Amino acid sequence: MRKTTLTLLILAILPLLAACQEEKEHASDVVSLPTAKVRTHTAEVRQGLLQTEIVGTVQAMDQAVIAAKITGTIIKMPVVLGSRVEAGDLLVSISAEEISAKVIQAQAQLEQARRNLERERKLLKKNAATAENVKSLEDIFRISEAAYREAQTMLGYSTITAPFDGVISAKTANVGDLATPGTPLVRLENMDKLQVVTSVPESLVLQVTGGDSLTVTIPSANLVTTGTVAEVAPAADQLSRTAKVKIDLEKHELIRPGQFARVAIPGKSRGSIFIPTAAVRTLGQIEQVFVIRDGKVDLRLVRTGAIIDDQVEILAGLDAGEVIGINVSGARLIDGQPVTVVQ
Repeated sequence: MRKTTLTLLILAILPLLAACQEEKEHASDVVSLPTAKVRTHTAEVRQGLLQTEIVGTVQAMDQAVIAAKITGTIIKMPVVLGSRVEAGDLLVSISAEEISAKVIQAQAQLEQARRNLERERKLLKKNAATAENVKSLEDIFRISEAAYREAQTMLGYSTITAPFDGVISAKTANVGDLATPGTPLVRLENMDKLQVVTSVPESLVLQVTGGDSLTVTIPSANLVTTGTVAEVAPAADQLSRTAKVKIDLEKHELIRPGQFARVAIPGKSRGSIFIPTAAVRTLGQIEQVFVIRDGKVDLRLVRTGAIIDDQVEILAGLDAGEVIGINVSGARLIDGQPVTVVQ
């Protein structure tokens, strides 16, 4: 019985000895961590504006899709993609032999109606014609004149010119193609006057008025600029519950129509905790900061929000007044590592 009891005691003591040994090894590992150099920063509450970012597209203020008004073969098209044209420059010339023939025909009929009218008026002065005949010929003359103007107008449609200064941004036809009424041929856009067109949710559109200055970010150009609200739709779309807003941009060589843009809509002011962005360490989706306690760093998981300049908003995980460490020694900080503060 004594031997059995002694054996049980030894078996019970062994796990305790192993646990103590593990604690000693862990304590030895912590003690052996090198001292890191850090700068300190106290988490403080700052008043800032809540901002909501909405997406938009850069568009030209002046843009036109040029289409034909008559049917005919394209015989001239002296523009290519990227061509810069001025108002009145030739864009497309369409063959219109039938319309030219109609113009000649209408002109001949007009001349004949004029001669008949003049002859009848002379006869009326000699009492050799009636006033009713003169009035009928006057009506025929006006009809012929209108037909001639119509034919001339139709012939004018065979030559398409630029309605304003701009750049050819799209071209869907070439010389030899058949142009038909309503079929787009080229797109003309004025690159000197650009704006961002976006759809603002109805919950935010009341905060936007004409003349407001909004921050616009264009990621593809790595550009952050300021735009002026030019137009705000008075009614919201029933399906999307948004209202269209147009924001004028200043001319910039990196801004092009069609670029993706983000517009910041300012909201109400609120107090939030802000710390330097350099104090936050990101591992995948995990965001960490190191709080200094008793000369060591304590790892803390946080959730961040808006970034203003070089400061990041802390939504959760940190209290105002806590002191955080920003590593300056180069090596990554480890939870529980001793630190020394440097200026």
